[in-house]
Amino acid sequence: MILDRLETASQYCRLHPGFDAAFDLLHSTPFDEMEPGRHEVMGDTLVLIIENTQGKGRDAARLESHRKYIDVQFTIPTSQSAEEFGWRSVDTCASPEGKFDAAKDIIFYADKPQLWFPVPPGHFAVFFPPDAHAPLAGAGPLRKAVVKVAVDW
Repeated sequence: MILDRLETASQYCRLHPGFDAAFDLLHSTPFDEMEPGRHEVMGDTLVLIIENTQGKGRDAARLESHRKYIDVQFTIPTSQSAEEFGWRSVDTCASPEGKFDAAKDIIFYADKPQLWFPVPPGHFAVFFPPDAHAPLAGAGPLRKAVVKVAVDW
């Protein structure tokens, strides 16, 4: 997992060949002109999802993980609230809720996060496949972008 400001994202580009494109996308996207929803940027290799939503609070946030994609979750600077996440290593998740859904690239866990942290406007968090994360754990209106970067770039 990585947590940082978008201004310093370039230092992470060497960690994955798709991070250059992902961070360039976050730097160049006119978020105020984007409609919520899924936007394929490079087929299913790089996907941008725009969300206008409400935080659910920690009690309602569910741990999830992915296998096909790395999530780069960015709180858009004009968001009224900070995003908040729970985190736990997938290796320590003992209670999966159902089976992995390959079509949606997701599995949920009944386990509780080991730690909580905010992602303020202008900041991003990167979640790799070993990172179970519980999004939308904050409160209030939230505008965020999720860049899905294929693990097999």
